[in-house]
Amino acid sequence: MRISWLLLLVLPLFLSCTKKEAPSATTHSTALEFIVGTDAAYAPFESENADKSVEGFDIDIIQAIADKAGFKIKVVNTPWEGLFSQLASGDRDILISAITINSERKKVMDFSEPYFEAVQLIALPLKSKVTKFTELRGLKIGVQTGTTGDEVVSGLLGKTDANIKRFEGTPLALQELVNGGVDAVVADNGVIDNFLANNTKAFKTIADPSFAKEHYGIAVKKGNTELLNKINGALTAIKKDGTYQKIYAKYFGKK
Repeated sequence: MRISWLLLLVLPLFLSCTKKEAPSATTHSTALEFIVGTDAAYAPFESENADKSVEGFDIDIIQAIADKAGFKIKVVNTPWEGLFSQLASGDRDILISAITINSERKKVMDFSEPYFEAVQLIALPLKSKVTKFTELRGLKIGVQTGTTGDEVVSGLLGKTDANIKRFEGTPLALQELVNGGVDAVVADNGVIDNFLANNTKAFKTIADPSFAKEHYGIAVKKGNTELLNKINGALTAIKKDGTYQKIYAKYFGKK
């Protein structure tokens, strides 16, 4: 039986119009993922564990915020010296790294509401006779580069004073104190207390009235109001539902 050439042309078109498409077998997630920068050299706030993943108080906090706000995060270990520039360039969306909120930083980035209160401490050998900050003049002092500890010590001695020994991380400065390479370390209380509690009992800490209280904030790129609002809303929520308090107690004990 012969079929006309016209029918041969029309038949495939008819079949293609009547064929039902099979439903897709996969559904792709549309959840947002933000890159989080942190300097993982600041236990117990952020540090690398044995498998090189980042853990700590800050990491648990930002994960809880992400869960509450409904977005995903990828935490990337980022050296402190490049942390802020990575945010400005867009290579990082969020920074959480025990970052003190101050007027200079607020000029170039936006901060969440504070999530942690801190103060500087001085770590010293037990035999040290230093009783206040100004008595550190003439001593070798360890600080982490670019931190508040660096700023206050630079204010006391002068930024280029040879007695200021700068390190990439506060734990490195504290280890140098243990080794006898510096006479004191000035850094945030949470880091100093954690290091001394887990490494040595041969040192003491003193506070000084000149050290003002500081507040840590979560940073986003200047003008990113949408993301900042998500973070602030979720931060408020985890404080209300008790999640924040559980994380705090895990690392620092109950308030």
